[in-house]
Amino acid sequence: MARAIWTGYINFGLVSVPVGLYSATQEHEIDFHQFQKGTSDRIRYKRVNERTGREVPYDKIVKGHDVGGGEHVIVEPDELDDIAPGKSRSLEIDTFVDLDEIDPMHFQKSYYLGPSDAENASSYALLRDALAKTNRAGIAKFVMRGKEYLATIRADDQVLVLETMFFADEIRDPGEDVGGLPRKSGAGKQLSMAVDLIEAMSGEWKPAAYKDTYTERVKDLVKAKHAGKEVVYSEEEPQATNPSDLVAALRASVEEARKARSTKQTATKKTPAKKAPAKKAPAKKAPAKKTAAKKTPAKKKSARKKAA
Repeated sequence: MARAIWTGYINFGLVSVPVGLYSATQEHEIDFHQFQKGTSDRIRYKRVNERTGREVPYDKIVKGHDVGGGEHVIVEPDELDDIAPGKSRSLEIDTFVDLDEIDPMHFQKSYYLGPSDAENASSYALLRDALAKTNRAGIAKFVMRGKEYLATIRADDQVLVLETMFFADEIRDPGEDVGGLPRKSGAGKQLSMAVDLIEAMSGEWKPAAYKDTYTERVKDLVKAKHAGKEVVYSEEEPQATNPSDLVAALRASVEEARKARSTKQTATKKTPAKKAPAKKAPAKKAPAKKTAAKKTPAKKKSARKKAA
């Protein structure tokens, strides 16, 4: 069982539920070390005092904030802990909101919340089931690793999920950072065909259908180079569609998407169930040979009893 990276309490109203926080995701990562080119010499990083040039151990390093003019305010780790709301042990739910109202832009990273002990598991289950029934999420704030997070707490099947979120002022204004944004799309015909293409390419969300092909290629590259081989991938860079060709490109795309969907639906249709093999009729018994033995009276057929 994984170890909790944070422990504390979910607080809502006068109810407190002890919980532990666990990582819910893990990224695909291939470790690379740094070397000086043309050699097998590793590159190492050291924390060095810029005045003395000497390496400084991690436990001797403190944080300082630049206040301008070359002056810094030094802050000790225990001072940061002292000002943390709730001593970094509280998930204080401020309000409950409809999940559909939250813009996904605010979501940052997912974690699992689990009950800290069996004694309070019923309180955990009660909150989870109530959230699921109302399709609501609790909005809370908490401190972890010297940083305050805004978070949502929602139900996902048997577990509570905590999503760390960006504060509103952490989300940049696209009008200021992204230039050349068009106001409205072109002609109505183009928009109608674009809608048709989206509809033709629509389907169910199946996360397992998507694979990290780049990581697999990196693995193949490493294996090939280790074996003294060379791997060459030749993929053409996409080119922007000429506006004059947009209608033709949309029409061809719609036809291709519909054809692909039709082929997929045909392939996934259930094949007719195989008929069970017919039962063989019981073999006819050969007529019994006559013997001199005295015949016993025939028994009544059970079929007649059933009919009666």
